[in-house]
Amino acid sequence: MENEICKINISTNFLNDEYTFYNNETIKRVYDHNSLSSDVTEWVEPKQISKQNKDKIIKKCPEELKEKIMLILDYP
Repeated sequence: MENEICKINISTNFLNDEYTFYNNETIKRVYDHNSLSSDVTEWVEPKQISKQNKDKIIKKCPEELKEKIMLILDYP
């Protein structure tokens, strides 16, 4: 696996939602589907991430990594 760039957590309330970005431009998402189905892991493509979640990711992204993460996300 390529080196990790960063992890960005956009969790709300009691449900986890965390994205990990890698140098090879892959994205891993670990989230809770509900209280009984936690820590679901999946590899996602930028097009699978909603505009709302992309906004949250960019907002929480460290400033020095924003440009790189925006490119990976194909963010406007």
